[in-house]
Amino acid sequence: MLGFTACSPRLTGTWNVQRFEVIKQGESGLSINNVGTMVFRRNGRGEKNIQYSILGISKFDNLPFNWEQHGNAVTISGNNTDFAKTWIIVRDKRRYQEWKSTDGGNTIQVIELSR
Repeated sequence: MLGFTACSPRLTGTWNVQRFEVIKQGESGLSINNVGTMVFRRNGRGEKNIQYSILGISKFDNLPFNWEQHGNAVTISGNNTDFAKTWIIVRDKRRYQEWKSTDGGNTIQVIELSR
């Protein structure tokens, strides 16, 4: 079996995190707009500059990360980040992407990226 990392040319570059939403089953979702930027480099590394506040809790995420794309899935790995997980690309346009992920339970997270 042969494996490789496919670094999508469409994904590389700087993206604005236009919207970050957390949806819990049976509860109203929390949505935050314009939370920062993510940079995806061709070498599978990236940088985040994310700042947001949910329910009075401020989050700052300026740590580097690694990423891999396989088909319509992007895996982000790194420490101390809400974004470190595998995301499913729901919409994949040149200047807009929508990703969804889950915590394995009843919570869904949505990220909208735009250029």
